[in-house]
Amino acid sequence: MVYLRTLPDRWRRWPVTVRDLPLALLIALACAPVPVLQDRSTQLGDLPGRPFDALAVVAIALECLPLAVRRRWPGICLVLVSLGFTIDQVRAYHTVAGTALAIALLSAGVHLERRRRTTLVVGSAAYVALAVALHRQGSTEGVGGFLTFYLALALAWGAGAWLRQSRAAEAERRQHAAEAARAGERARIAGELHDVVTHHVTAMVVQAEAARYLTAAPDRLDTTLAAISDTGRRAITDLRILLDLLNPDHDAGPRVPPVGALPALIAQTRQAGQPVEFTQEGSRAEPVGSAEAAAYRVVQEALTNALKYAHGSRTAVHVRHGKREITVEISTDGPATHAAGPGGSGRGLAGLRERVTMLGGEFSAEGRDDDGFVVRARIPIGDPA
Repeated sequence: MVYLRTLPDRWRRWPVTVRDLPLALLIALACAPVPVLQDRSTQLGDLPGRPFDALAVVAIALECLPLAVRRRWPGICLVLVSLGFTIDQVRAYHTVAGTALAIALLSAGVHLERRRRTTLVVGSAAYVALAVALHRQGSTEGVGGFLTFYLALALAWGAGAWLRQSRAAEAERRQHAAEAARAGERARIAGELHDVVTHHVTAMVVQAEAARYLTAAPDRLDTTLAAISDTGRRAITDLRILLDLLNPDHDAGPRVPPVGALPALIAQTRQAGQPVEFTQEGSRAEPVGSAEAAAYRVVQEALTNALKYAHGSRTAVHVRHGKREITVEISTDGPATHAAGPGGSGRGLAGLRERVTMLGGEFSAEGRDDDGFVVRARIPIGDPA
């Protein structure tokens, strides 16, 4: 049973010539002088039939065997099959192998890469020459009969051309989808790098600035330096997680810390000298997927901005878990006398707004009357990403 399931995959691993050979042999075997099959043979020109001879075997071989290379060398296949078909009809063997011409035309319409127009012109001229030769031999087919047969052959070529265009359009669509997916993944990773680097580096800069004024207090200086070291280790860990995403063999584990990791983020921000009040309401729903990751990033970016522009000012973080959404609000009082951290590019808030909007939520970041600012986000809980 297992062998039968894997048989199609094994068959597809064979060379294309080997896979096309059975059809060629099947049509060749169908040319045996069986009365039932002879009644269904391909006849053009309506000439009296002739018994098989050595040349009939050559014609059948030319019509059937080239089908084995109809996908690998479609042009050569079409030429040989057309030659065999011409011998078949001029000699009036009227074999079943004549059907190979339609198959060769269909395959050429699909797989022929170069000189397609030349092939059409030369093939049409060869057909006219064949029709003239059959007419001189006493064919009673008439112009209408020859034209009908030509249209049937043109239909086979047209079907192949349509399949070719459909495959090309599908390949182009898949390529564009793959490029869009890669661009989206690069943008997502860039956003994650921005969040990780700006938060950790800002915290380290603030802590380092504070350490300059603690030389007279060794205990506090040691605590601050330990906090800087701990922040650096966190940064390295997060960067390794993101860099692992660039490895095609990485597993599909969690890519960002969940909302449950917020206490550690709050503690790290407090170590950098930012007074933070943190409250949570409700219980986390399982699973929350992208909503949880987005909520974490909103809090992280807001705390980073608080360290940059309002170091030392009171910051309040409120997270509420609902049945259908996560609500986040981070408010910071008026800024301190100077910015303790490096300036920002504004990319973080713009990226968060886009991220939350894509999840169907709402995001806002605005100033307050006391020169403080508040960040709010409402993120619906959907399927895990």
